[in-house]
Amino acid sequence: MKVYEIITNAILKKLEQGSVPWRKPWTGQDQMPKNLITKKEYQGINAFILGCQDYGSPYWLTFKQCKDLGGTVTKGARATAVIYWNWLEIEKDGDAEEKVPLLRYYSVFNTEQCENIPEDKLPRIVTSTNDIDRITICEEIINSMADRPTITHKKQEAVYYALRDIINMPLFASFQTAEGYYSTLFHELVHSTGHEKRLARPGITDLSPFGTPSYSKEELIAEMGAAFLCGFAGIENVTLTNSAAYIQGWLKKLRNDKKLVIVAAAQAQKAVNYILSKAPSPE
Repeated sequence: MKVYEIITNAILKKLEQGSVPWRKPWTGQDQMPKNLITKKEYQGINAFILGCQDYGSPYWLTFKQCKDLGGTVTKGARATAVIYWNWLEIEKDGDAEEKVPLLRYYSVFNTEQCENIPEDKLPRIVTSTNDIDRITICEEIINSMADRPTITHKKQEAVYYALRDIINMPLFASFQTAEGYYSTLFHELVHSTGHEKRLARPGITDLSPFGTPSYSKEELIAEMGAAFLCGFAGIENVTLTNSAAYIQGWLKKLRNDKKLVIVAAAQAQKAVNYILSKAPSPE
């Protein structure tokens, strides 16, 4: 089975169980899935695959890393796949060489699937922050975005106008919760990263019409990106839904395109890195 299929099938399984993997896979920046040894956060689709597992710990490690710490993997524990890219050099036109990306994966275990790891090797897990801090974090994310689009509140609709590079939001008071306002704005901010003067992402630059594959991909990028930002800020993403129609829609799209979720997650990570002014991570 191809790596694309392994990862997409894991996402499909969650959707079939009625869970949207990119809804709210973690509860704060300290809860982002990361490697126990390197402390590096997992990126792209890996963050969602690991984050939607039913574990309270955000820390993961390979079988060898667990063993090197003096621990053991619990008997019967099932590993989770993490993807990465290898560059394969192939000959082209005689002596010329070309590098081709090759998708690979390795297996990791959550620390809750391991035994006998010394306590001093397990960091303390921060589970929450107060509400005031969470809202402050949201404002900081928005205000610190480089070359941020103009944000207006002229109409009672949330939309990104790519041609004018403007985000319009409903009035703050229109939302039942502050989380609803910020998660909606995060969604539109991710769309805005596709502008030609930022990441020049197809789906925004070509103004793809509703219902096209490019439009669906851009919406998935925005949903995943908003989930990343909500997770970083420690707020709940309340714009997404677990409704049957919503889930069936994504099941159909992912079954028809096995690469969609991996490519969209990578683009969402790039968008979030742009908004947060973060350099890409190798993990």
